[in-house]
Amino acid sequence: MGRTILLVEGSNDEHVMKHICGKRDVPNLDEVRPHGNVERLLEAVPVQLKASAEDDVVGVVMDADAEIGTRWREVRGALADAGYQDVPDQPAVDGTILEAVEAAEGRRLPRAGIWIMPDNRTGGIMEDFLRFLIPPQSVLFDHVERSVAAIPAAERRFRPVAKPKATIHTWLAWQREPGMPLGRAISARFLDPDVSQVDVLVGWLMRLFFVQSGSSPVVEV
Repeated sequence: MGRTILLVEGSNDEHVMKHICGKRDVPNLDEVRPHGNVERLLEAVPVQLKASAEDDVVGVVMDADAEIGTRWREVRGALADAGYQDVPDQPAVDGTILEAVEAAEGRRLPRAGIWIMPDNRTGGIMEDFLRFLIPPQSVLFDHVERSVAAIPAAERRFRPVAKPKATIHTWLAWQREPGMPLGRAISARFLDPDVSQVDVLVGWLMRLFFVQSGSSPVVEV
């Protein structure tokens, strides 16, 4: 078996994925590689896929941002640049997986997977996914949301698209150990890694990296 490589946007995404894998007993990946932002990640996708050995497996996790349809068209373009054909018109709700394929000039492209945060269906970012990890019906989180919403417009320093980040980090600022980084907050269970939405993400990781097409799962999630 070749290398298992996960490409992500930034260092926060890297640590979130590593801590989820650790808490959910996903076998170690060879590399989780951040790229700084989504634009650099999209540029890196075809480069990495073309450079990979045919028995490597490459996964990509990125934010949908405002509109998932726009993001998926960008992803399909990056995959087409690499040489993949028959990429679905929409991402699979449980994570997209493309089998290894023959490409031009006798090259063979590796097995590849795409996960669009938060849920492969809606616009949003990593922190929208992390919202699922907050205990339901939390009185404290209700107060967090009201507090963030009540910031006067003249004092609201973050852009509307960054509101999920402000909300999650406010939640973490009010925990027993205030201001814990996102990844460590998962290990500390200020964010619960055992919710059903994480089951879906972990299922995609396991199918992509550790289950050959047509075989039975190695680990049940």
